[in-house]
Amino acid sequence: MSAFYADWMNLLLRWGHMIAGIAWIGTSFYFVALDLSLRKRKNMPAGVLGTAWEVHGGGFYHVEKFSVAPKNLPDDLIWFKWEAYLTWITGMLLMAVQFYWNASAWLIDPNILPMEPWQAIALSLTSLAGGWLVYDGLCRSPLGRNLNVLAGLVFILILAAAYLFTHVFSGRGALIHVGVLVGTLMAFNVFAIIIPNQKKITAALFAGETPDPKYGIIGKQRSMHNTYLTLPVLVMMVSGHYPMLTGHPHAWLLVGLIVIGGGALRHFLVRHEVGEPLDGYAWTFPVIAIALILAMWMTAPQARDVAGISVTDQEVMDISQKHCISCHAAKPVNEAFETPPKEVVLETIAEMRRFAPLVNKFAVQTDAMPLGNETAMTDKERDQLGAWIAAQ
Repeated sequence: MSAFYADWMNLLLRWGHMIAGIAWIGTSFYFVALDLSLRKRKNMPAGVLGTAWEVHGGGFYHVEKFSVAPKNLPDDLIWFKWEAYLTWITGMLLMAVQFYWNASAWLIDPNILPMEPWQAIALSLTSLAGGWLVYDGLCRSPLGRNLNVLAGLVFILILAAAYLFTHVFSGRGALIHVGVLVGTLMAFNVFAIIIPNQKKITAALFAGETPDPKYGIIGKQRSMHNTYLTLPVLVMMVSGHYPMLTGHPHAWLLVGLIVIGGGALRHFLVRHEVGEPLDGYAWTFPVIAIALILAMWMTAPQARDVAGISVTDQEVMDISQKHCISCHAAKPVNEAFETPPKEVVLETIAEMRRFAPLVNKFAVQTDAMPLGNETAMTDKERDQLGAWIAAQ
C-alpha cells in the first residue's frame, strides 16, 4: 500500500472513529446524568423508579425510568448500541492501518524487545482478548459484588497491562494499547453484557413473563465502569502526540495517575451536572490536583549533561543523515511517508537550526525519534545533538 492511500485510509478511519466516539460518549454521559437526576414524584405510574424533567433546544422533556421494565413495550423501542460497536470497529481498523501495517516503525522498539512484526501483532491481539477475559471474570466473580473492591482490581488490571505494554512495545505503541484495551473493555461491556441482558429482559416481556431484575443491575454496573473509564481512555488515544508521556521510562505509572485523575474528574462532572451538593464530591479536587502535579513532576524535562561536548555542524549533519532524513526530507525514502512528518525537513544545517526545538523535544529529551529507534540512535549521538542545540 502506498503512503498516499495509507494516509487517506488513516484520515477516513480517524474521522469515522471520532464521529462514532463522540456519539457513544454523548449517549453514555447523557444516560448517566439522566439516571442521577431521576426523582420520585407524586402519582408516578406503577413500576416507575423515578422521573426527570429536562429542557433542551427550546423544548421540555419528561422522562420516566422503570425499576425493571414496563409491562408492555412498543415496537419502536430505540436501542443505543451501534455507537459503541462502530467506535471499536473503526478504532481497530485504525490500529491496523497505523500500527500493524508499519509495525516495525510504530509498534516495535528493538531496544525494548526485538520482535518480528507478526509477533508484535499477535501479542497485541492476544493481550486485548486476554484483558477482556480477566476483566469479565473479575466482574462475574464474588469479588465483583463489592463495587470498591472491583474498582481497585480493575485499576490494578489496567496498571498491570500498562506495565506489560511498556516492556514489549514502543512508547507510542504501549500507551495506545492501554487505550485500546480500555476501549475494548468498554465496547465489549456493551456488546457482550449490556445489550444481551437488555434483550433477555425484552424477550421476557414479549413472552408475558416477569423479567429478572439482575440483568438490569449487571448492565448498570458495566455502564458505570464505562463512564468512569471514558476520560482516561481519551488521554491514551492522543498520547502519541506527547513524547513526555510515551517516552517516559515509567509511563505505566503515568497511566495510573491518568486513570485516577480522569476517573475523579468524571465523578465530579457526573455529580455536578445533576446539581448534587458540592460537599459530597469536593474530595475530587485534591485528587485531580495531586494526580496532575505528580504527572507534571514526573514528565518535567531532564537536561542532558552535555558540558564539555563540542560538536561541529558537519557532525550534526552526519547524525541527521544517519537517523533523520529518511523521513524528514523533502522527498522521504521511508515508504511510510510521501511527505515529511509535520513538514519538518532536516537536510541542511539551516533547517536543523530552524527545527532545533522539535529535535530537542523528540530526539534529545526523549527517544520518541527515530520511530521505534529503527536506526539505533545512541545516547552519545543524542548528547551530541543536545550539546549542539544548547550552543546555538
